[in-house]
Amino acid sequence: MEVRSNPAAGNSFDHRRPPAVSSKQQLPSPHSVDTSAVSQRLQKELMALMMSGGDLGVSAFPDGESIFTWIGTVEGGKGTLYEGLSYKLSLRFPLDYPFKPPQVKFETMCFHPNVDQFGNICLDILQDKWSSAYDCRTILLSIQSLLEEPNLESPLNSYAAALWNDKEDYRRMVHKQYFSGEALES
Repeated sequence: MEVRSNPAAGNSFDHRRPPAVSSKQQLPSPHSVDTSAVSQRLQKELMALMMSGGDLGVSAFPDGESIFTWIGTVEGGKGTLYEGLSYKLSLRFPLDYPFKPPQVKFETMCFHPNVDQFGNICLDILQDKWSSAYDCRTILLSIQSLLEEPNLESPLNSYAAALWNDKEDYRRMVHKQYFSGEALES
């Protein structure tokens, strides 16, 4: 059915088209995000991490000017195969954080069943088990915990998973990759 305007009836509005919007008037985006609220949340997380994280062997700071890109550090826990090693990670927070998880990758070579050769991490809270209640500290502590307690059911590195039970050979591979000094491709 075609709608035509009827000038005699004084109805010149065309129902097929949305009303014109002037160039100075902006329509709200259906996916608009309050980036200032996200920035405030990240600032609070940064302060909380600075106050307590270092004591726990984790830290993170914005990388450059953007509050949405951080560099984190995770220390291998005492008594673990990663003890004495410090791993650099990149954290990229989406504009709809904390409703979506950040993208987190190892930047330091890490031999681990749940880390691939590109630094991608298989960790449920960074995927389908994400909750907006989690924060940067929780993420870093979870990664630190994952180092000693891998999920061998879903390995990204099957060789590391197969070697996990041979602690001496596994430790050798951890140190070989760590001390090779190769930074990962982003």
